[in-house]
Amino acid sequence: MGLFANLYVGNSGLQSSQEALNVVAHNVTNADTTGYTRQQVSYGTREYSRLSNSNIGVAVKQAGLGVYISEVRQVRDRFVDASYRNQAGRQGFYDASYAAIEEIEEIFGELDGPTFENAMNSLQTSLAELAKEPTSEVKQSMVIQYAQSFVEASQNAYRDMSNYQDKLNLKVQTTVDEINALGHEIYSLNQKIRVIATGGVENPNDLYDQRNLALDKLGALINISYQEDFFGNVLVKAENHDFVTMNGVNEMGYQAEDDDSVGEPGFYNVFWTDSATVESRDEHGNIIKYVQDTVRNNPNTGKTASGAVYDWTLDISSKLDTDVGTLKGVLLARGDHRGNFYDLESEDSYDRVADSVMMNIMAEFDGLVHNVVTAMNQVLQDAAATVDPAFGYLRDENGNTIQIFERISSEEYRPDGTYIAEDKNDNMTWFTTPNLVVNADLLQYPTHLGLKLPDASEDGGNDTAEKLRDVFQNEDYLLNPTLTNKTSLRRYYANFVAQIANSGNVYQNLKDNQDLTVESIEANRQGSIGVATDEELANMIKFQNAYNASSRFINVIDECIEHIINTLGA
Repeated sequence: MGLFANLYVGNSGLQSSQEALNVVAHNVTNADTTGYTRQQVSYGTREYSRLSNSNIGVAVKQAGLGVYISEVRQVRDRFVDASYRNQAGRQGFYDASYAAIEEIEEIFGELDGPTFENAMNSLQTSLAELAKEPTSEVKQSMVIQYAQSFVEASQNAYRDMSNYQDKLNLKVQTTVDEINALGHEIYSLNQKIRVIATGGVENPNDLYDQRNLALDKLGALINISYQEDFFGNVLVKAENHDFVTMNGVNEMGYQAEDDDSVGEPGFYNVFWTDSATVESRDEHGNIIKYVQDTVRNNPNTGKTASGAVYDWTLDISSKLDTDVGTLKGVLLARGDHRGNFYDLESEDSYDRVADSVMMNIMAEFDGLVHNVVTAMNQVLQDAAATVDPAFGYLRDENGNTIQIFERISSEEYRPDGTYIAEDKNDNMTWFTTPNLVVNADLLQYPTHLGLKLPDASEDGGNDTAEKLRDVFQNEDYLLNPTLTNKTSLRRYYANFVAQIANSGNVYQNLKDNQDLTVESIEANRQGSIGVATDEELANMIKFQNAYNASSRFINVIDECIEHIINTLGA
């Protein structure tokens, strides 16, 4: 091979070393860039020039034509990536649950004011004092005053929990929007990558980084699986539903429950719009509403929209891989309605709220308030029934039994004097926390409580005041239907708080363990994709020396050519 041909060999070394140095510089520049993957150069040899066709020698006589950069590749482990995205999704799920239980703990710690426990204890103490002097106007006034405080504290706590449910509901909306946005980002990157990758000239590594980062974010929000096709597209399934396809994105939709649905009005259901049934459109053809069919179990009520994203009939467990994704964690923590005492009616009804942090706590709390209120009212009803109504004992001017607690949305008695009992199918009749009010007449005139027998004696004959006091002592209550040991209302609240603490500890341990798992996988992943500046500096020296060697080789060839031309040519 001639000397002039050797110049091309040296030039290939210069170009290859320069490109390698550019890759090193790119790595160092992006060492702190989120989602950046370390790049490596892979050298290849150019075709050889055969000098002889003789097969006599040990090896064929040929000369190399130089070197080139065959590929600038990323250093990634797809199995570690898949593991990271799955575990990040599980982390998001338990983060949502732990955040909800933290909110509950703050509500019942009530740093901003008197605790619910103080209000309940004050009511209990006032009843104990009333039992000592049933006809004391001061003691009667204390009972009504503390009954009012009890209702206010109950409603404050329940309202705070409801407000947090509403915050979670808004997070459902924003999370679905984020999932859809990431789907469109991945689809757009697929198109850009396909154009460059199919050209076969270079690898679109920076676009790969953007797509991998989008997959990382998506994996934290919802359970995904994905594969790369022949053309370089990443096709994504979310909860086993085709999400990012070669032709577009199948968006997830959300729709608020209406007043006719079984869920809480305003709470969002999530569903796949390509699988849901359209119910109505506006004059421009835009979809107004989807059909809310009962095709699968929704959290806790057995209802959901068609094209459901989640199958809530499956148990939540890591073994089944059903505890993955921030969206699912938020939906489960929120639930689909405000928890109430009817959720504690049976084990079946409790099963529908047991897995939801907010609904579970709200149901047990409302159960406590409901038990206190109805037990005290029942004592007055039973006492009034033992005395001839003509004497007016514990009765108002209409002859109806005086109730300490009344319902906001319902009258206590019909015009014919019939008591309006609670109806499971009519929440207007429930003695539920948001629907409570203290008898307005008693608030203004506490002495109308009376507690005097027809002979004007104190209440010794009926022991009404003592029975009111014993409301908190009687062991007639269960925290939830899964328990068997009955307890008093005083112990009920202690068990309720203990359960919150235990749940908080469980969720914190799950969250902490999951955080460690994700950190461990990420550390392992960064060992491959992360940029180590010391290693890059070593590569820089190596490629710089290779560049200098190629330069020196060209200088030698140049000197030889100059010698031939100027010396031998003369």
